[in-house]
Amino acid sequence: MNYETLKVAIGDDRVGVITMNRPEARNAMNTTMMGELRDCFAGFYVDPDTAACLILTGEGAGFCSGADLKERKGMTDATWRRQHAIVEQMVRALMDCPIPVIAAVNGAAYGGGMELALGCDFIYAAQSARFALTEVTLGILPGAAGTQNLPRAVGVRRAKEVILGGAPFSAEQGVAWGMINKVCPDGELMAEARTTARRIADNAPVSVRQAKKAIEKATELDRFSGYAFELEAYYRTVTTEDRQEGINAFNEKRKPQYKGR
Repeated sequence: MNYETLKVAIGDDRVGVITMNRPEARNAMNTTMMGELRDCFAGFYVDPDTAACLILTGEGAGFCSGADLKERKGMTDATWRRQHAIVEQMVRALMDCPIPVIAAVNGAAYGGGMELALGCDFIYAAQSARFALTEVTLGILPGAAGTQNLPRAVGVRRAKEVILGGAPFSAEQGVAWGMINKVCPDGELMAEARTTARRIADNAPVSVRQAKKAIEKATELDRFSGYAFELEAYYRTVTTEDRQEGINAFNEKRKPQYKGR
């Protein structure tokens, strides 16, 4: 996993940290970063056993300030559309990732940066973090699933206020609205995110991946159809070695040793 704009490190605890690495541009996404994020998450889709939980964060004092507007200056319509096709693939790869992804927002998450955080499974944020969907102030609108993921997180009325106004808001506001799971002191953000990631990584991988799929259907299907999907996901775990290991470890009063099969 050698990238120009990303740093990817997977530890012995099977927690992977993906760091957007353009601190000189507040980790703004140029075309290269968009493509590398797409390829990175697509790779985890192809080989989900590579890691058991992922953390997405930014290098330096910022998470991601959105698309690199300097690169977009003077961009033709055709080039813009081509670049945005990469964004669309990137967002789908992130949301399709079978491995849980925690956004550890360590600074400004504006525009596409906030949409990246929303595309993750949940968000931890530093106290100094700031968020905004500023697209309408630039003559466009959110195009990385912001109009879809934000209403699911905060409700339609709050999402309209945020998207149509384009004003920034704090991490504390994000928690109050239900968008952010936890606000951490700036120096403790990654430690808190890693603690939760390790807790997830300690669980049975197939169970975690199947549960993630089932949860995502809760807002997409009616309740009984969602329950039918849950049961399909549930029965996928019944025949695994990990299911037997979990029961044995419980009865033997020891920590289970899951193998992902």
